Amino acid sequence: MKLGVLALQGDFAEHGSALRRLDVEVVEVRLPRHLEGLSGLIIPGGESTTISRLLREYGLLAPIRERVQRGMPLMGTCAGAIVMAKTAIGLHQENLGLMDITVRRNAFGRQVDSFEADLEIPALGAPPLHAVFIRAPTIETVQPGVEVLARLADGTVVAARQGHLLALVFHPELTADPRFHAYFLRMAEQATTPGQEPVVAAGSGDPSRP
Repeated sequence: MKLGVLALQGDFAEHGSALRRLDVEVVEVRLPRHLEGLSGLIIPGGESTTISRLLREYGLLAPIRERVQRGMPLMGTCAGAIVMAKTAIGLHQENLGLMDITVRRNAFGRQVDSFEADLEIPALGAPPLHAVFIRAPTIETVQPGVEVLARLADGTVVAARQGHLLALVFHPELTADPRFHAYFLRMAEQATTPGQEPVVAAGSGDPSRP
């Protein structure tokens, strides 16, 4: 199993470390050729405008879209969730536009408004997941076929899945809890292993689960 982490900007090193603790081979993706042979890709947190611009400048927008549309699992955290959303409020760059969600940039305010919260996530089981939110976006709306995985106490959606697409507005790589990286690894295994439950394409209206 070989997973990629987009390494143009942001906290890609922390994602790589989290995956290596799960005995996963990690590829830092900076050019289209680095996508070859990957079973999945993570877009990390960082600055969504910068990441989107660099995706275009390094010729990665179309190759990533093509591979994801063919079924390669994609996980975006914080800025990564903005980059993969079909509607990104406040982002004035072309993004991947792959997941049927609306995400609002900097929805909680500036850096000083960052916070942490414990999330009940049935897909991960007990105990609650301690989540770190840094200049976090929110998932404002989800379309049919998108499964909400986690909400804040006020009902704000902070994690969602659509088939082989996984969007989190917090930073699972900044804690010692490996469950979301392990969850994404299972998604990648299901997408590539014959006989496993198939991963449903985005927009099908029937999301699968690990």
